[in-house]
Amino acid sequence: MAQTRPVRTQGSRLAHAVGPAQVTPVVAGIPWLGFVVYPDCRLVKARKVRSSTRHLAARLDDYEVGRIGFGEFDASVQGWINHVRYADTWGLREHLLGSLLFTRRP
Repeated sequence: MAQTRPVRTQGSRLAHAVGPAQVTPVVAGIPWLGFVVYPDCRLVKARKVRSSTRHLAARLDDYEVGRIGFGEFDASVQGWINHVRYADTWGLREHLLGSLLFTRRP
């Protein structure tokens, strides 16, 4: 990790990183807020996809056994959809939501 040193700028103290930065070509993608940004598209990080799949499956299990209500489960799904809509994820959403087996609770 780069060392930091305090820098005075008009009376406020800021931390300034000292040391080399890793330079990579833009075509390799830039990780940013759970996405990998390429010049022509944005993708969700693979690690976030695996985590979300496990999380939504667990929430579905909780709903099916009655630990949470449908509103809480639906809020989890809608929150995930809202996050991933900023990337190119039509196929991902279709695959993930299609793989969850919904059983109707009486």
